[in-house]
Amino acid sequence: MLPRFTPEALKTNQALIDLLGRIAKRKNATPAQIALAWVLAQKPWIVPIPGTTKLNRLEENIGALSIQLTPEDLRDIDVAGSKIKVEGARYPERLEKMTGL
Repeated sequence: MLPRFTPEALKTNQALIDLLGRIAKRKNATPAQIALAWVLAQKPWIVPIPGTTKLNRLEENIGALSIQLTPEDLRDIDVAGSKIKVEGARYPERLEKMTGL
């Protein structure tokens, strides 16, 4: 249903997952925790709201609060991330229209 998660898009977007995975390995964290820690590091007023229905994923998400990304980590993510083109729209067209963006 979500264009970014089609098999074709996932194949292309794996580069971003791999980038987060490399940093996660250095931080003894999961890629999801690194992604959430990155969002938290952007501005103090930005609050990610990840959705989950599983307790273990909630606990994993909460673990992102203890991840300390250094300025070098953030730079690495930004530099490498800027070279990766994310494939696929965030939402299907009919849902995208509802976002008002």
